[in-house]
Parts: sequence; C-alpha cells; structure tokens
Amino acid sequence: MLNHVLVPLDGSTLAAEAIIHAKNLLPSGGKLTLVAAVEVPEMPIYGYYPAVSVPDYEHTIADLVPAAKHYLEGVAEELHREGFHVRVEAQIGEPAETIIEIARKQQVDAIVISTHGRSGISRWLFGSVTQKVLEAKVCPVFVIPSKEKADVTKTARKTEKTPEPA
Repeated sequence: MLNHVLVPLDGSTLAAEAIIHAKNLLPSGGKLTLVAAVEVPEMPIYGYYPAVSVPDYEHTIADLVPAAKHYLEGVAEELHREGFHVRVEAQIGEPAETIIEIARKQQVDAIVISTHGRSGISRWLFGSVTQKVLEAKVCPVFVIPSKEKADVTKTARKTEKTPEPA
C-alpha cells in the first residue's frame, strides 16, 4: 500500500486532476507532497513568456515563488480538511529536476503526474516533464493523460469513415 505520494502542480486544471487519482491511491491519513517548480527562463521565449529584463529577474523570482507556495497552500488546505497530511514545496528550477530531487529527498512511494500530451515541435521545444520523470526511475509513476487530448482522439476516431465492403 502507498503511504506517501508526490503530486506536481503547475496551476493548471489538468495538473490538478492528478490530485483526485493520488487521493484514491492513499489510505485515510495518507501523506501528499505537492510540488510547484518555478521555471524562469534565462532568456525570453517570445510568445510564451513576457520578456524579463536582467534587473527584473530577481524581482520576478521574488514574486513567483511566494505565489506558487500560496497556490499550493490553498490546495493543501482542502486536502487537510479531507484528512490527508500535506507538505508543500515551491522551488525555482527545471520542473522535472525539481520533481525528481524532491521525490528522492522525501522518499515518496509514488508520483502522480498529469501529462499535457504535447507532441511534435511543442514537445521538442519544451521537452516532456513526464518523460524525464519516468526516465529517472525514482519510484513508480502514475501518468494521468490529458482528457482534452483523449477527447480529441476519440472524436477523430469517430469521424473516420470505415470503407464500405466491395
């Protein structure tokens, strides 16, 4: 039986879906570690982040970590009411590396992570946090697929026409 599960969160509804699955894996009073990795790019990626100048870098970091921790504490509060023991970790760093480091340090039994289901150029450009976490083999990893991507795939399959028999 699992007693301690790590759930990485990025503020998205998709990532939060992992919490539901993590709760189902734990007994009453189980332990959850909620992790937010704050990644501030060294140089702006135009179109994805607002440009951050060097003088603003320290200010940006000073704002983002407390905001991430506040978000995690809000999620933790609800989980506490449900009887779970919750720890929150908000750190600056590359998401996969942060998740792996905390999982090792906390000696978690498993990681429950949602995947955004990126592919192609988007995956190449941003990488796959889930893939990197899986490759680290720190502990068992439960991957929660994107419902949105699954719904698109189902719809695509339904609209494909089956050839008529000759």
